[in-house]
Amino acid sequence: MKQQLAKIQLRLSIVAASLLALGLALSFAESAKADVGLFVEPSLTYELGDTKINYPAPFSDSTGKLQGFGIGARLGMHVSEAIFVGLDGRYSMPKFTDSSVNYDAAATAMNYGPVVGIQMPDIGLRLWGAYVLGGDVNPDASGNLDVKMTGAQGYRLGAGFRVAALSLNLEYQDLRYDSTTLEQIGPFTGGSFDSVKLNQKSWIASVSFPLEL
Repeated sequence: MKQQLAKIQLRLSIVAASLLALGLALSFAESAKADVGLFVEPSLTYELGDTKINYPAPFSDSTGKLQGFGIGARLGMHVSEAIFVGLDGRYSMPKFTDSSVNYDAAATAMNYGPVVGIQMPDIGLRLWGAYVLGGDVNPDASGNLDVKMTGAQGYRLGAGFRVAALSLNLEYQDLRYDSTTLEQIGPFTGGSFDSVKLNQKSWIASVSFPLEL
């Protein structure tokens, strides 16, 4: 119960910090008479990730891969095209493999969270960071086993180079999934296991299309 309350407090703190950042950006814009507006940024992504599933003793941990194409979108506010604050959402359809029982299956994955960044319109350089508040990885069944990982939390750091309405980007992502659901094992259904956790570290290359409105 204490861990759940701590997680809720952390998420509320992140949301509050994002709102504070937005307020500070708007205050700066007002004092500097800067241009403030909405921005939207759809993207096409490709992810190369390494995974590790931590099992409770006496079981050994397992390792795997998560890689494939996806899409993303950001929506928020910008200040003079130099500062942006918004929400960053991702959806992908990677391939998931794991060394335990030779798991190998197509999957769907999603995550979301606030993002704050800066960009330099004169030279096109962009830098940002995002905190992931939630998400999941849901592989298809492999053999007689079907699992789902939920409760993603972590961060994503990125850099990009923008020319007009096109940006080439590279991001590093570090996520931890707090719960694993055993949806099926053979003819039987399972349950959720908070002691089985997935750690995922990925590099994400993308092409995005930032548009200030």
